[in-house]
Amino acid sequence: MLGAPIDAARAITIGIAGLTWMVGWFLGNIAGSVVLSASGKAKIDVAERPVWLSASMAAALWLPQIAALFYVGRRLATGRFSGTYALRFRPLDLVGVPVGALSQLVLLRLVYWPLQVAWPDTFGDSQLEKNARGLYDTAHGVWMVVLVLVIVVGAPFVEELVYRGLLQGAARRRLSPAVAVVGVAMFFALIHFRPVEYPGLFAFGLVLGLCGIATNRLGMGIVAHMAFNATALALVAR
Repeated sequence: MLGAPIDAARAITIGIAGLTWMVGWFLGNIAGSVVLSASGKAKIDVAERPVWLSASMAAALWLPQIAALFYVGRRLATGRFSGTYALRFRPLDLVGVPVGALSQLVLLRLVYWPLQVAWPDTFGDSQLEKNARGLYDTAHGVWMVVLVLVIVVGAPFVEELVYRGLLQGAARRRLSPAVAVVGVAMFFALIHFRPVEYPGLFAFGLVLGLCGIATNRLGMGIVAHMAFNATALALVAR
């Protein structure tokens, strides 16, 4: 199962995991809103925000989430942070590189092909790539490095800790693997608040959940998520 050994993390129930996510997400969004307001660029479209602002808002969102995980782990679990949330890596986890790249290049194409045929204006490539392309177009020089660090390193690491480590780990300890993977994948997609991305994020969320179930750790999922995001960035850079 995905998650820490039972002795370390069994006190983190689905309810506690959900509350931990809610507190971290709520505080993170407040912090992000403060950063956005202070920047004076609140009225600028998301896709047109400068990289420094997007990176600052991402850090403001992530830090309270990580702090919430540390707090709950220290209060309720007897193991280390890495053990509580299955944050482990093995050489085998490099399999996540082709898994993530193929998910971006093949899986998403299969998911969106019928949707693009039926609703080309809604699910066209320009709509799917809008945010990523906007960020890429505003990144120059050192800011390109910052963009890569945020999208390819930061986002996969934090999101896998929160969604597969915390939420799926808790759900898997109480429910069947299938219910845990599907439920968290659905939530993972919805919380991005971009309906055009829901089908693809849900499909990829299933892949990430299965990586966790198959390996009993987050390593392969983090690597796959990094490769997925890196491939997306490479596609908009071509």
